[in-house]
Amino acid sequence: MNRLELRTKVRHVVNEIVSEKGFVSPLDVFLRIGKITPKLVEEWRFGRVPYLERVLQGNLSQFSFIMSLLRENARELHLKPSYTAYMRWGKGPKRPLRFSKSGDPNVEKHYATHYVPAKQEVPRNPSLASGNMQPKGE
Repeated sequence: MNRLELRTKVRHVVNEIVSEKGFVSPLDVFLRIGKITPKLVEEWRFGRVPYLERVLQGNLSQFSFIMSLLRENARELHLKPSYTAYMRWGKGPKRPLRFSKSGDPNVEKHYATHYVPAKQEVPRNPSLASGNMQPKGE
């Protein structure tokens, strides 16, 4: 898949995932575009694979490009980055999972970032603003 095809595919997948789940993560994108299988994700989540990049199909340049496309699409959709801690599943101590061979903190942070809707201010109910009235059912 060339970069133009990948750009189109990632844009479509990001929009699809956001409409389904309300947010998107790099792992969701890699799963949806076929760079990894659910079984391999499970192996990684249980700590049987030392780092995620080891089982992703492709090369580091491609993964980096996909991640940059994800960030670009998230900005266009007005999603904000939200770090998510990925911890080992299963019995035993809960330890952080690694995404990259290098373990570089910036690379790890990019893989662990989910893109979520920005919080919108909730409009106040004008009838409650005076403090005199209570909502129905209370």
